[in-house]
Amino acid sequence: MKVKNSNKKKPAGSPRPRTIGFLGGGNMAEALVRGLLKGEDCDPTTIRVSAPRLERREELSAKYGVRTEASNADLLEGLDILILSVKPQIMQRVLQEIGERVAVNTLVISIAAGIPIAAIESALAPGVHVVRAMPNTPALVDAGATALARGGHASDDDINVAKEIFDAVGLTVILDEGLMDAVTGLSGSGPAYVFLILEALSDAGVKVGLSRRTSQLLAAQTLFGSAKLVLETGEHPGLLKDMVTSPGGTAITGLHTLEHGGVRTTLIDAVEAATRRSKELGKSLGVK
Repeated sequence: MKVKNSNKKKPAGSPRPRTIGFLGGGNMAEALVRGLLKGEDCDPTTIRVSAPRLERREELSAKYGVRTEASNADLLEGLDILILSVKPQIMQRVLQEIGERVAVNTLVISIAAGIPIAAIESALAPGVHVVRAMPNTPALVDAGATALARGGHASDDDINVAKEIFDAVGLTVILDEGLMDAVTGLSGSGPAYVFLILEALSDAGVKVGLSRRTSQLLAAQTLFGSAKLVLETGEHPGLLKDMVTSPGGTAITGLHTLEHGGVRTTLIDAVEAATRRSKELGKSLGVK
């Protein structure tokens, strides 16, 4: 483990724990802080967070015992890993502010959607190690899906360290950067699709006589359990679907209705449209 820190006394000559800084103290940054500390892999004293609002800094400090900074410049001092957890719309301004201050041996991880590695590398000193990440909101409950792509100077160790960080809040895959817009369209935006499906199933339960609370609980658990079955068995969803259906039964009747309504095509189109939009947003920010 490369990010692990321990409260136990370390033998003489052992490497010091890596210091991780979050530039931006939003929900995703908090999810990562909580995930890292929950597993006792990091000590709060090695995590720093910069945030413009005093109330937010006080909240994070009180909840997690981490050091907080009002100044991004102060955050960078002696930092080993810098996580850029800001909105894509302000990334250019942030990079202009910190670009010359980031040490060349710092691992920089960006979670800003649509911002390519080349745009980040061009704003930093030559040779800075950059990894691009695309997490999603279920990371807030340690069930996230994150894709990572390495920059031109990032090493195997860098990508492994980044994977450790995001593994603390869910599942992580490593891909070529050219696929990151597709990841944004699928897993980055995907929770919104699932919430819509969940809401529709809950409404359907109410329509056929269930209470709202019961219907929502059953719908949510059904989606959760079905996803868990795919992950734990590794079986193709089509095979698991066939296990539910029986000749002339209720499931095949419901599936026929879904196919008639174009659910499969609509979901595919949604991912494709969101992928296109991710590319457009990158261009509109002047970074592609």
